[in-house]
Amino acid sequence: MKNIPFILLFLCWQNSMTSAAPDHDELRELSGYSFKVHYSPGNEERAKAVATRCEKTMKYVEELVGFLPEVEIFILSPAHWAKYGTHPVYGMPHYAGKKLVIAAEDNDFWRSFIPSLEQLPADLARDIKQAYTTGEGTLSMRGFFDLLALHELGHAFHLQGGLKGQRLWKQELFCNIMLHTYVAENEPENLPALEVFPEMVVASGSEGFQFTTLADFEKRYDNMDPRNYGWYQCRLHVAAKHIYNAGGTEAFVRLWHALKNEREKLTDEQLASFLESRVHARVAEVQTAW
Repeated sequence: MKNIPFILLFLCWQNSMTSAAPDHDELRELSGYSFKVHYSPGNEERAKAVATRCEKTMKYVEELVGFLPEVEIFILSPAHWAKYGTHPVYGMPHYAGKKLVIAAEDNDFWRSFIPSLEQLPADLARDIKQAYTTGEGTLSMRGFFDLLALHELGHAFHLQGGLKGQRLWKQELFCNIMLHTYVAENEPENLPALEVFPEMVVASGSEGFQFTTLADFEKRYDNMDPRNYGWYQCRLHVAAKHIYNAGGTEAFVRLWHALKNEREKLTDEQLASFLESRVHARVAEVQTAW
C-alpha cells in the first residue's frame, strides 16, 4: 500500500493563488444558480450535476452558520484547464480567487489512485469496487474527487467568513468536517466514496514519510513531498468522520462559531483546551492524540 500514487494530491496551498481573469468566450454559462457557472462546450449535463450539488451544499451550510460566500464555478475539459484553472494537474479540484475549478471528464489522474486489487485483502478490494466503480463499469476515483470539490468550497466559507483558523491543519480539518457533515446529512449513499480511500491510506501507515507531526505540517505546509501531504489530508479526512460520528452537525456549527469569535492566536495548550470546551472533545483529540 505504500506505493499508492500521491502525485500532486491535495495541493491545497493553491487556495491563496490569484490570477488575472481571462474572458470566458470559449465557455458556456448555466443560469438558474446563485453563482455563475461556466463550462466547456459539450459538458452541460455534467455542469448541471456539479452546480446543483454545489448549490445544495452552500445552501445547507448557510442554513447552519448564517453565511454564504461568493464563488464562481468552472467545469472544464482538458482543453480549457490550463487557461481557466490554476492547478497544473487536470482533475484536481481547487479554489483560488473565489473560483472553484472542477474537471468535466474522467481522467488519468483520478484513475491513478486505484491500486492493484489483486494485491489487496479481499474485503478491501470489495470495498474499493463498491465505492469507485463508475456507471460504465470501470474503476475511477471520480466519486472521491467530485466530493473533494466540496472541501474546496469549505475554503471559500472560512476565508470569506472571516474565521481565524488558528493553525493550517485546523483550516484543512474545518473543510473536511464541513464536507463530511454535508455528505452524511444529505448524501449518505456516497459516504463510501468519501471514506474508503482516506481510510485505506491511513491504514497503510506513515513509514517513509519525512514529516508526520502537526508541527511539521505547520512548518512544511507548502514545502513537502506531495505524498507526505496527502497522508496528512487523509488523516484529517478520517478525523472528520470520527468528529461527525461523535458530535453530529452541532460539532461543525460549534467549530464555526468558535473560530469566528476567538480572535487571539492561541498557544498549543490553549488551543487544545479551547477546542475541547468550545467545540467537542474529538476535535481537541486531533491535536492531543495525533
